[in-house]
Amino acid sequence: MAFSSGNSSGPMADINVTPLVDVMLVLLIIFIITAPLMSHKVKVELPEANLVQNPEDAEKRSNPITVAVKEDGKLYWNDEEVSKETLESRFATAAQQTPQPPLNLRGDKTTKMKVINEVTKIAQGQGMLDVGFVATKDKQGQ
Repeated sequence: MAFSSGNSSGPMADINVTPLVDVMLVLLIIFIITAPLMSHKVKVELPEANLVQNPEDAEKRSNPITVAVKEDGKLYWNDEEVSKETLESRFATAAQQTPQPPLNLRGDKTTKMKVINEVTKIAQGQGMLDVGFVATKDKQGQ
């Protein structure tokens, strides 16, 4: 009783819950009305995929660069062993080609992600845009 003429001179400490209850009842009614409407499925006509490749895309994808990284840090450019310096120069040369060939980066099961990350940073630093990672399907967890 905030307007009582009692001896209490402090503010009222009770919370007025009537507006809260009113809002909650309105929301409950809205959800009761809209819930059945949301269970209806909407039929959507999805576009069909075009499986015909452009000749430019096929040409671009026909010569990807494959870089393999072994556990001990050895690097292989299309199955040819190279050093990091040679790898950097080859990345720079490949990045200037038009269209730029995609880079497929493979690593052993035991290769540390740190080594693969270094090779990725070298490739991106030299201007390679399309860097992909090659993995095999897990036969146990299919």
